[in-house]
Amino acid sequence: MSVNRRRRTSRAAVAAGVTVALCTALGATTARGATVPDLSDGLILTVSGAGDTWVHGVRLTCPDTRGAHPHGAAACDELAGAHGDLNALRGEPHSCTREYDPVTVAASGTWHGTPVDWRREFGNACTMDAATGSVFRF
Repeated sequence: MSVNRRRRTSRAAVAAGVTVALCTALGATTARGATVPDLSDGLILTVSGAGDTWVHGVRLTCPDTRGAHPHGAAACDELAGAHGDLNALRGEPHSCTREYDPVTVAASGTWHGTPVDWRREFGNACTMDAATGSVFRF
């Protein structure tokens, strides 16, 4: 099996694992048949390490009534200030080292009815935090 094919297979496995973990954490599947939350509104936010060696994810709905995001209120305020445009986030600029340890952030879902499918790579977690503020701080 080629290296590229192994990477694609590995990434697909990680993505599937994250999806299952998020659905379980969000209570989308229950043994007693409880109601499934409406996943059509809100954003699934993920942060992953180089080569998808690790992945963290959370669901953000605004207003943050479920408390799934540890900084939900601030993240919602920052997204509102950027009119839902993740490229327009003001972030919280601060100094960072030049260490190269890339992280990739992604957002998918809807923001006030508008579909969102966004992805960006940063040189390290500090530069990501400086650029995105509370949105990807989980």
